[in-house]
Amino acid sequence: MAAPYTEPQSEEHSSFIKTPQQLVTVIVLAFVVPIAVIVMLVKLALSGGPYDAKHPVMSDEAVAERIKPTGKVVFGEAPAAAPAPATVAAAPASAKSIYDASCAACHTAGVAGAPKTGDKAAWAERTKQGGDALYSAVIKGKGAMPPKGGNAALSDDEIKAAVDYLVGLAK
Repeated sequence: MAAPYTEPQSEEHSSFIKTPQQLVTVIVLAFVVPIAVIVMLVKLALSGGPYDAKHPVMSDEAVAERIKPTGKVVFGEAPAAAPAPATVAAAPASAKSIYDASCAACHTAGVAGAPKTGDKAAWAERTKQGGDALYSAVIKGKGAMPPKGGNAALSDDEIKAAVDYLVGLAK
């Protein structure tokens, strides 16, 4: 014989609203809270801050400075170049400062076969060729050493002073 039919058991659904007063409170808050938030946002958006027409940041000059263009596009011919500003000739750098800035990185460690600073034997070979040959090799570059030791801004006289300084360290 078959088992008698029973209705399926289900959990009872319940709400956190149990009384009419709670229902009224939820309905009122559902309208009041969004309206209050909207009112506060509108008030914030429309507040002009502490600036009035007499505030220094609102002066015509200050406003013009803030909104001025940062550049302009020119089509056609380029405007005439402005004259170069007058420059004062820089004082020549000392031989030691040139050595420190341009030469020491390779000659202190002997990088890529560079004669080490203070190595009398290595520098004796090079000085036998004469000062002009040594200056020329440094100015034009030799082996892994780029012209002027990689500092093209140096004058030939500054290079010669740095070479003399470096050779002097090996004596």
